[in-house]
Amino acid sequence: MWRTHRQPAGDAPRVIVVGAGFAGMAAVQELDRAGAQVLLIDRNVYSTFQPLLYQVATGGLDPGDVSYPARAFTRRHGARFRLGEVTGVDPDRRRVTLADGGSFGYDYLVLATGVSAAYYGVTGAAEHSLGLYTRRDAVELRSHIMARLERLDIAGPGKSVNFTVVGGGATGVELAGALAELRSTALDAAFPEVNLASVHIRLVEQAGALLLPFDPALREYARRQLEQRGVEVRLNTAIREVHSDRVILSDGEDLPSDVTVWAAGVTAPAEVAGWQLPQGPGRRILTGPDLRVLGQERIFALGDVALIENQPLPQLAQPALQTGRHAARQILRLAAGQPAAAFQYHDKGIMATIGRRSAVVQLPQRLRIRGTLAWLAWLALHLVTLLGHRNRMSAMLNLSWRYLTWGHGGGVIVGDDPPPFLVDGPLPVGSDRGHGTVPSRA
Repeated sequence: MWRTHRQPAGDAPRVIVVGAGFAGMAAVQELDRAGAQVLLIDRNVYSTFQPLLYQVATGGLDPGDVSYPARAFTRRHGARFRLGEVTGVDPDRRRVTLADGGSFGYDYLVLATGVSAAYYGVTGAAEHSLGLYTRRDAVELRSHIMARLERLDIAGPGKSVNFTVVGGGATGVELAGALAELRSTALDAAFPEVNLASVHIRLVEQAGALLLPFDPALREYARRQLEQRGVEVRLNTAIREVHSDRVILSDGEDLPSDVTVWAAGVTAPAEVAGWQLPQGPGRRILTGPDLRVLGQERIFALGDVALIENQPLPQLAQPALQTGRHAARQILRLAAGQPAAAFQYHDKGIMATIGRRSAVVQLPQRLRIRGTLAWLAWLALHLVTLLGHRNRMSAMLNLSWRYLTWGHGGGVIVGDDPPPFLVDGPLPVGSDRGHGTVPSRA
């Protein structure tokens, strides 16, 4: 029996949860209330609060502000944690195997691995662009941003730096807005020799609008806010190729791009293909209405990695949290000999921030909020939902520092090491890229 701080009953169901994102953590919490024997497996020793990764990437938060120790979480909720990457699922024997050779049996299996970047066959995108889906991604992107600014500072007048964000969803909009804020409020103190006009930020979106899940009026507000902050917004624009120093559009236009960030879509991790479970578009695992994988009685798929039959959900935190809790309750029903119930999503609204005092909030019953009030609501919700009191206090302090002092002499300090290009030559994109499990997006 797996040992925890309180011993579950001997006949309690053994449940393995794969993935320490929103869905997996919600499932662990719900299973704890029922006294199940739970093992949480993740390739990282921490859970990442992905909605604030763009703040880490632009120097507003420290990596530790958005991370919470997985073992501390499982210990508090009567579960056990195992570091590892699942490489095999055997439904007949009810076992999972890990890359390091570990093997564990289960009564019920919950798959909540999250997703990774989808490049849609764009030449060079995987090799020459950066993602923003894991803590490693955020740290690497921050290093590239700061190194390019250092290079610009050394190069002197007449040079420029170009940042391209691909994808006009919440991640792309929030990152573009944060880069614009970094330029307008922090660079004067951190890089006094840099001409702010030499820092160019571009957001490219293939669709005809940003933030497609939002009301048209909120989409237009977001576009105007970005442009007012100096972001070049290109709609109805597709990218054909990505190179280390430029992007080529589908119409052949060649645009300089020193750092290209890919936020244009997601797909299930490649290892999911080896689990021999039914998959749909984007390699996502197909499930029935009750969240059980099609053809399986004891395997559930949750969050971004799941594609629910006749009920496609937005890839956000709320659906992940709700599917996590629902799956845990169905496991308990099945263990008690009761049938599993269909999942019903309760829409609690969506939100995205553009920058200081600018955000959009869309709630049920056609309630729409934008501007300062929406930004305060966004800020409060994200601080409250961070795991751990230390994380909340640290994030609140760092964000207050960003929003209150950056424009009054507050600098950006992110590390002591010199930029790689000053030591080893040109900075290669993706030279130290992490490959971690991706939690849900909120």
